Amino acid sequence: MAMPVPFWQTKTFDEMTRQEWESLCDGCAKCCLHKLEDEDNGDVYYTDIACRYLDQDRCRCQHYTQRQHLVEECISLTPDDIEHFYWLPSTCAYRLLAEDKPLPQWHPLVSKNSESVHDAGQSVRGRVIAEDQVKPEDYEDRLIRWVE
Repeated sequence: MAMPVPFWQTKTFDEMTRQEWESLCDGCAKCCLHKLEDEDNGDVYYTDIACRYLDQDRCRCQHYTQRQHLVEECISLTPDDIEHFYWLPSTCAYRLLAEDKPLPQWHPLVSKNSESVHDAGQSVRGRVIAEDQVKPEDYEDRLIRWVE
């Protein structure tokens, strides 16, 4: 008997339910890192500075449903934002699917294991510092390369 094809391989972003859309998030928390954008060319650089509301062990926002009210810069991804997914890490499921690429084997939807993203070293767990420990003028000193 053939295995059913996973929803992310058969549905467009617009066809996904809210639960399916949310399940695309692998829990890496890379999007919760402060980023700097080069004003001249638009390149995005990640820092190892995490949002103050990130639970660094669980790699989840402590105030997920209220995050946009608490953090002005916090972005809520929607299918309408596909053309703006360039700032997401290259491993992000939203970006991968927007670019017609497959999900990696460590993605929890593929592995059926919520810890696989951490086990594969693809999350920020144990690699970041809280934003209240860094002065904004020092952000450029905290640029990292391990996101990409």
